[in-house]
Amino acid sequence: MKFKSIAGTALLTLLAALSHSYTHAQTFPIKPVRIVVPQTPGGASDALARIVGQKLSEKWGQAVVIENRAGAGGNIGMDVVAKAPADGYTLLMSYVGSHAINVSIYKKLPFDPEADFTAVATLANVPFVAAANAALPVSNMKELAAYAAKNPVSFGSAGNGSVNHLLGEMFRTTSQTKMLHVPYKGAAPALTDLIAGQTQLVFTSLPSIAQHIRAGTVKGLGVTGSKRAQAFKDIPTIAESGYPGFVINPWFGLFGPKGMPPAVVRQINADIKKVLEDKDTMDKFAVLGAEPYETTPQEFTAILHADIQKWAVVVKSSGATAD
Repeated sequence: MKFKSIAGTALLTLLAALSHSYTHAQTFPIKPVRIVVPQTPGGASDALARIVGQKLSEKWGQAVVIENRAGAGGNIGMDVVAKAPADGYTLLMSYVGSHAINVSIYKKLPFDPEADFTAVATLANVPFVAAANAALPVSNMKELAAYAAKNPVSFGSAGNGSVNHLLGEMFRTTSQTKMLHVPYKGAAPALTDLIAGQTQLVFTSLPSIAQHIRAGTVKGLGVTGSKRAQAFKDIPTIAESGYPGFVINPWFGLFGPKGMPPAVVRQINADIKKVLEDKDTMDKFAVLGAEPYETTPQEFTAILHADIQKWAVVVKSSGATAD
């Protein structure tokens, strides 16, 4: 009798938990949702978060508030979300740079990028672009390599160990040229100095520099993706420019704190899938040079794990560190 009582209690507890999760999903959201962007306004993370946030707000009938919490290579904003209630009302707009690379760059983080977060949904693949100051006498990556072999070239980045930095180091090694790395506290000041001619080159996300390429204040020399960006078909890939192994297509996506109700995770993922398939969303992504990228939460978890391992090798070979 005692065994039956224990078993019955366990069953009731399980059913109650499942019922709570189901009810939570059915009523989510009943208040505003916050998306923390751990970078400054104007970059790819911020732009994508605002496009998707607006669409989710329309779909949910609740405000989706974008909150920029920049600093420490994204770690400050990530820590905010890692310590937030796991109810789905605080989400993190993250990307491969901060979520998969920082663990290899910083000796100590206040969170575990895998264990302390719930992978919710990928949003986009965003190729990076090698952009040069308008006065630099080169028009493609081969000409850049030839120029850099005879002249001093400096490339700016968002900081030591950032994707911008690592891409520059990868190209320097691949092309066997000498380029000086100039780290900044964020992508925005690096772009400002590029335009002003204080540096000659940056590797940055297309959304963060698209308007400057269109205006002709900088020149796009090559994109890091496996194919040309839909909105910038005149810019060749770095791979087709003579460096076939140079293919990097960083992802951007949403995470929540660990322990989020599975039903809520599934609902947000499904709603984002509908948002990404909306023509207006696709058009806005295309203007930025971004491509919608759909995965399940399980697939996203596996992608993050694989990328942490992959970028650890790149960071080690570059010798980059933020400490």
